This record gives sequence, C-alpha cells and structure tokens, in this order.
Amino acid sequence: MSHDGPISVYIMCSALGEAQEIARALVEERLAACCNILGQAKSIYRWEGAVETGAEFPVVAKTMGHNFDALAARVKALHGFSVPAITAWPIVETTPEYGAWIEENCRAVS
Repeated sequence: MSHDGPISVYIMCSALGEAQEIARALVEERLAACCNILGQAKSIYRWEGAVETGAEFPVVAKTMGHNFDALAARVKALHGFSVPAITAWPIVETTPEYGAWIEENCRAVS
C-alpha cells in the first residue's frame, strides 16, 4: 500500500466464527494492533452472473500501511471465499497517542 501511516482494513467474513478466527490471528501475529468485529450485515452483490444476497460479518483491522500486503495474504489464507473483500483506507486524523499505539502493536512487515 502506498500509505505508510496507520490504516483501517475492512474485511467481510461469511460467519461470526470466521471473523473471530481471522481477527484473533491478525492480532496474535501482530499484523494488526486491534480488530473490531461488527454486527451481522446484509450484503447484496453480483457473483458469477447472478445477484446474490447473504449475511456477512465485517471486521475492521487497524494496522500500518506497510503491513497491508502481509495482512491481506494472511486473511486470504484463512478466508473461505475465493475472492474475499479486503479493502483499506488511510486513517487521515487520529490522536498522536492512538497512532503511536497502532504502530507499537504491529510488527514491521515489508
């Protein structure tokens, strides 16, 4: 990722158990400082030519931009979808303390 500062990574999971497994692995492996598992969401999407509807569980991970590729690879290895939704956006503003906490709790991966 071109942004080296703190980022939020949004991951959609097919089940609560999968969301918990992915979130725990990312934090334990220091690929993310923390993960928030949000409530069940209803997703409407196009897959293999058809419009589908399903329940999914969003996970928001906080990490550093230089960790994105390693984090995404780990999510893909744990995820049940062949094309998991993994998107990121920079954290444009935060307190200095929170930004430092994110950086301190993620290992440097390049």
